[in-house]
Amino acid sequence: MTVAYWEEEIETLPRVGLESVQLSRLKNLVARVYKTVKPYRVKMDAAGVKPEDIKTLADLAKLPFTVKEDLRDNYPFGLFTVPLDEVVRVHASSGTTGKPTVVGYTAKDIKTWSNVMARALCCAGATKNDMVHNAYGYGLFTGGLGAHYGIERLGATAIPVSGGNSKRQITIMKDFGSTVLLSTPSYALNLADSMDAMGIDPKSLSLRIGIFGAEPWSENMRDEVERKLNLKATDIYGLSEVMGPGVAQECLHTERGMHISEDHFLPEIIDPDTGEVLPPGEKGELVFTTLTKEAFPIIRYRTKDISRLFYEPCACGRTLVRMEKITGRTDDMLIIRGVNVFPSQVEHVLMGVDGVEPHYQIVVDRDGNLDTMEVQVEVSEGFFSDEIRKLENLNKYIQMEIKDLLGVTCKVKLVEPKTIQRSEGKAQRVIDNRRI
Repeated sequence: MTVAYWEEEIETLPRVGLESVQLSRLKNLVARVYKTVKPYRVKMDAAGVKPEDIKTLADLAKLPFTVKEDLRDNYPFGLFTVPLDEVVRVHASSGTTGKPTVVGYTAKDIKTWSNVMARALCCAGATKNDMVHNAYGYGLFTGGLGAHYGIERLGATAIPVSGGNSKRQITIMKDFGSTVLLSTPSYALNLADSMDAMGIDPKSLSLRIGIFGAEPWSENMRDEVERKLNLKATDIYGLSEVMGPGVAQECLHTERGMHISEDHFLPEIIDPDTGEVLPPGEKGELVFTTLTKEAFPIIRYRTKDISRLFYEPCACGRTLVRMEKITGRTDDMLIIRGVNVFPSQVEHVLMGVDGVEPHYQIVVDRDGNLDTMEVQVEVSEGFFSDEIRKLENLNKYIQMEIKDLLGVTCKVKLVEPKTIQRSEGKAQRVIDNRRI
């Protein structure tokens, strides 16, 4: 197949050349951060490491980790490396679990971000001829604007529709001839439901590519999205602390993982318990060091996302390392009677069961001293109106499948179609009443 690259020279650079670029940028980064950001300097001094100690890429492991609490402790601008008069934009998290985490960008940072996002779009098969329907939220969240600037950098037409008002979105898709959809995977399914309710056949639309991210989603959910929206679904990865969307993106060989723009973002996989760096192919927590950011660089940031790294060549021709689809997070991992459970694992089971819809919620509670887990899942319209015995058999089957895969016994509650609240952003998959 014909492969298009946004920056062929760097995207296909041999490993030795890429590592040379990374090391040069890493040395400059550490020296600059040590000089300009007191919290980093204090942590490095406490760890007994100086900028001149970074002589190889392996020396990265000598540097201390950065965690979300560091960002909150230095709220709002304590980790910036440039004065505010050089910062042209700030973004921030919602702050629902504490103080917001604030990130900043210089004009050069915006250009870098736009470029890596254009690289991601191109990697997914988008071109300047596309009409890109951007349903990521605009505002302090990095998704909408981050993707928007990349669309324009690519030369494609941006439709900045943001989230919400699904019927209007579908009308715009139809009237404008949208060919690429950007959204969370859960909102993509929301749009599919709205299309069905409006009597619109997805095949009548011009959509051909979907670029979905901002939440973990399973391969079975990918199949569901592709079937319901009649497009090729690809995964994009990013997080505000590192840059925003565009850190990594699947090429059209989606079974091979997401290519990381590692000339800008240096990845590691660590053991989440010990902090030890793990070899390629081992599963653990994803850690990033930004190599080119000016206003808000970050060193060894613990993302809490669970993944693996693969350095083998990809069929698309890119030599950039690939990260496995996120399988969960260390902080949304549920421990049910000593068993580790990720919502994405439950989703994997549900999406493989005929008769259920891709809308579910996990409710965790405590009965006395024992944890309980209930999986609420919508049943297809035709199935729900079927005889009680069939519903009982479906319930037992799902319980058995979850028990077989996860080793945990749960209660399954089958609910009517469209009764689980839809999301226009990240879906709330878990309600943990044990914390209340």
